[in-house]
Amino acid sequence: MLASLELSSVPKEDEAIRPLVRAFLDESLVQMPHDIRARSWMGHDPDFSRNLAARGWVGMTLPIEYGGQGRSYFARFVVAEELLAASVPVGAHWVAERQSGPLILHYGTEDQRQFYLPRICRGEAFFCIGMSEPDTGSDLASVKTSAERTDGGWLLNGAKIWTTYAHVAHYMIALVRTSGSGADRQQGLSQLIVDLSLPGVTVTPIVDLAGDSHFCEVHFDNVELAADALIGVEGQGWQQCMAELSLERSGPERLYSSILVLDEWLAHLREQGAPDDRTMALVGSLVGRLAVLRALSLALTAQLVRGERPEAAAALYKDFGTAFEQDLPALIADAIASQPDIMPPDELMRTLAYATTMSPTYSLRGGTREILRGMIARGLGLR
Repeated sequence: MLASLELSSVPKEDEAIRPLVRAFLDESLVQMPHDIRARSWMGHDPDFSRNLAARGWVGMTLPIEYGGQGRSYFARFVVAEELLAASVPVGAHWVAERQSGPLILHYGTEDQRQFYLPRICRGEAFFCIGMSEPDTGSDLASVKTSAERTDGGWLLNGAKIWTTYAHVAHYMIALVRTSGSGADRQQGLSQLIVDLSLPGVTVTPIVDLAGDSHFCEVHFDNVELAADALIGVEGQGWQQCMAELSLERSGPERLYSSILVLDEWLAHLREQGAPDDRTMALVGSLVGRLAVLRALSLALTAQLVRGERPEAAAALYKDFGTAFEQDLPALIADAIASQPDIMPPDELMRTLAYATTMSPTYSLRGGTREILRGMIARGLGLR
């Protein structure tokens, strides 16, 4: 059942990180154009990620013995929120430190922890997520990509799609079928770590409407993996994957994808003087929705700190957060169009154009709205 969520706040010791991150960002963002920053966590800049790692802000929740800081999810929330609110390119390390690292920590072997986690914390190992497949839509349980046991490990065949930054990632954690068939649904699925430099791996970037290439299609043709590529228990991949998605869906990145548009628009309104009542009502509505959703994300963070797995609640938050992220550029565009005699700054319009172009993808990444609402219904006992 979908458990009730309690209001929470960031502890003082974690909140103390915020001014340090802001000071670093103030210095780092001087030369970065806003329409480039608008890519936010979809922007890919390995050097920037390594600079964050050098300050201990990558893999913060991982234990000290593996190169992390041993901090709580509240500490990560503060750093993530500041990075996202500033719209900086964190896409290189984002998947690895948000979910791949914690997944390996909880389900991996000690050898896997010793090998991968320090590299993640140093910004040296970038991961991508191998879940969705061609011709299956959002039906994740119909995985066809297979891994067969061999004398030396596994033989991997199949394909993944919509895999963010696979062409520049070092590793993929892939959900594959190690027994049975697609008719078995969640049964017989496992997770494997795939070195994307191996023979038989072909990665094809997909160009989006903005001209960027962050989505990819990945094909596996008799890729030979070692026995230790398996994460956790064979056949338990579905349960592990759901725990991983709780981390992906519960964070502040589900709020701030379009936030730079709001910041630019508010700055424009301040320059114009006192806005009319209709504009002020829109500002209040957007800020109110943002405040409520942020409180929900903090409540989910508190559950993660307690070691809980808020799968249904994270799906609810992701659905509402995505709706806000998609509504924001559309509503601001309408507000600007309603005052044709006032010319907005070019930087605002370029940022708005990018967010408008990309906002349809927000309801695809991390699970489509239809799939999420099915999870919410199950959490409420309605199906």
